[in-house]
Amino acid sequence: MFDLPGSWVWDYWFADDGETYHLFFLYASRALHDPDARHYRASIGHAVSTDLIEWTQVADALVRSDAPAFDDLATWTGSVIRHPDGTWFLFYTGSSLAENGKNIQRIGYATSRDLLTWTKSGGPVLEATGPWYEKLDSDAWHDEAFRDPWVFADPEGNGWHMLITARAPEGPVDGRGVVGHAWSADLRDWELREPLSVPSDDGFGQLEVFQVEVVDGRPVLLFSCLEDQATPARRGSRGGTWAVTADSVLGPFDISAAYPLTDDSLYVGRLLRRREDGQWLLFAFRHADDEGRFVGGVTDPMPVAWHGDRLVAQGATRPGRSS
Repeated sequence: MFDLPGSWVWDYWFADDGETYHLFFLYASRALHDPDARHYRASIGHAVSTDLIEWTQVADALVRSDAPAFDDLATWTGSVIRHPDGTWFLFYTGSSLAENGKNIQRIGYATSRDLLTWTKSGGPVLEATGPWYEKLDSDAWHDEAFRDPWVFADPEGNGWHMLITARAPEGPVDGRGVVGHAWSADLRDWELREPLSVPSDDGFGQLEVFQVEVVDGRPVLLFSCLEDQATPARRGSRGGTWAVTADSVLGPFDISAAYPLTDDSLYVGRLLRRREDGQWLLFAFRHADDEGRFVGGVTDPMPVAWHGDRLVAQGATRPGRSS
């Protein structure tokens, strides 16, 4: 497990350079005392490992920019991908505050040759735009949700795709979470496209921290949402990380068919294929203890396998619970 004694650790993502595994993670000082205050103090840390069990912290990847900037409040969750020319791209969420104190999220990136020293590109490359995506002025949600970029290569070799935590401007307020979508030919310039899912009465207010992979031949989408931010149909599920299968990594995704991969003690489930043997593994961060208190820290890997039509992870639920 990876954790820091002086800081809360939560959302995270991986990169594999062929020899070393890299863990990028959000963290904030425990001196804040209130774990809910961590979001507006988040920086992006970095640790390395050769076995996915023992991790060594190295220099931080990114911190917030000086104001005014799209990331002058905090730097939030993202993903890392390597361009064919060898350049690493770290896509991340930049957080800032509107005049009314509500949070606005935009997406930017930084580049590196060695995964250790990162240079921000400057301003954001994507933000929520109508008619497909809800804006802050709708007053329907507590923030302008447009974050957690998950970037991957097009399966046919046609550029790159980005999945984005976003909301539709219409539909049930607590079911407007959609799979936002953008496309790029070069990883630098991005074209916003319509979402790959639709709002649902059996859906979620937000679909956090997407990842899509082909696990043993089956495309599967992961996202996270707690039941108090979902439609009444999802109440009582005690889900944390959710999964939904699709015909391709570009969906379309039927979010109403999502099922819990972990319970609410774990959040932000991430899949990683172990280089040494090809085994798919699930990680998560420890969200809450038995009393509901925030914990933090990234788990050790949990093997996953298909049981019928569902992906199942060993150890992803508390005893007595099932997903």
